[in-house]
Amino acid sequence: MYYETAKIKANALINKKSAVILAIESSCDETAAAVIENGRTIRSNVISTQIAIHQKYGGVVPEIASRRHTQTVAQVVDSAMKEANLAFSQLDAVAVTCGPGLVGALLVGVAYAKALAFSLELPLIGVHHIEGHISANYLTHTELEPPFMALVVSGGHSHIVQVSGYGCYNLLGATRDDAAGEAFDKVARVLGLPYPGGIEIDRLSASGDPHAFHFGSTIDREDNYDFSFSGTKTAVVNLVHRLEQKGEIIPVADIAASFQESVVSVLSQKAVRAALSHGCNHLVIAGGVAANSSLRARLSQLTAAAGITLYAPALPLCTDNAAMIGAAAFYRLLCGDLADTSLNANASMRLFA
Repeated sequence: MYYETAKIKANALINKKSAVILAIESSCDETAAAVIENGRTIRSNVISTQIAIHQKYGGVVPEIASRRHTQTVAQVVDSAMKEANLAFSQLDAVAVTCGPGLVGALLVGVAYAKALAFSLELPLIGVHHIEGHISANYLTHTELEPPFMALVVSGGHSHIVQVSGYGCYNLLGATRDDAAGEAFDKVARVLGLPYPGGIEIDRLSASGDPHAFHFGSTIDREDNYDFSFSGTKTAVVNLVHRLEQKGEIIPVADIAASFQESVVSVLSQKAVRAALSHGCNHLVIAGGVAANSSLRARLSQLTAAAGITLYAPALPLCTDNAAMIGAAAFYRLLCGDLADTSLNANASMRLFA
């Protein structure tokens, strides 16, 4: 009975092409909720971060993250509704990240969203985390529409994706091992920098020599759109260990800058080449590493030279947030892609065929 009622309401929303959506994101270590109108307007965006909790462990502890989500999700949702100045009765739909991510963390958001949608008899929309990151650009650049090429770079993902329409994705390349953000965190740990490492390496690189060391990978020169950052990370680890064994001073800033240069160079070159090869004059970047200042600067240079328009989310929308989930959910709703109470968390959920 619930699903039939929700489907009737969804059809009405599809006909008028308008919806106010409450979105929930809990895939890793951020408990987030947002209210998004028509996939483009942020009515509220609330994030409860767990960075301070996980810093002493040097990374996210899944069990601790899941427990923290259960403690904060209701409060975060209430804060998002208050910030949007809306009552629950004024919502049109509920959306939630259902994968990929930490399964325990995902389950908290999915369970809450299902219960809320069921109690309000509202359409429920399950959203893929990567699709959310791509859709963050719709909130910053309201004029942006597919088709375009997307470079998605985060702690768990490094993808080059051809976006031919809303919900239409073609994976052109991906990392074969460590994602870029994951490599940043591991290198930062070796250099004695605090978690999260990407921010620290970006900051420290400003005072280092990006050409002091070469950490490139053979895949960088291959004629494809794939990435491999495990070898680059290992090269840094080996260098640091050799210097330590010799009792030499470790040039942390130079190593950080050289490592960042290696990662940024291959990401930007392959993304721009993919756009040119597929006739895309719009390139979108997304994900936590999209906040990296060097990556933004390098892509700005390369796209300007190639006659490509570059789009990047506002910095607060690069890391995990619920606003991006609400943006993606709106277009899922317009396609009639609804979930029911059988929706479950999927830690390895696929977006691409």
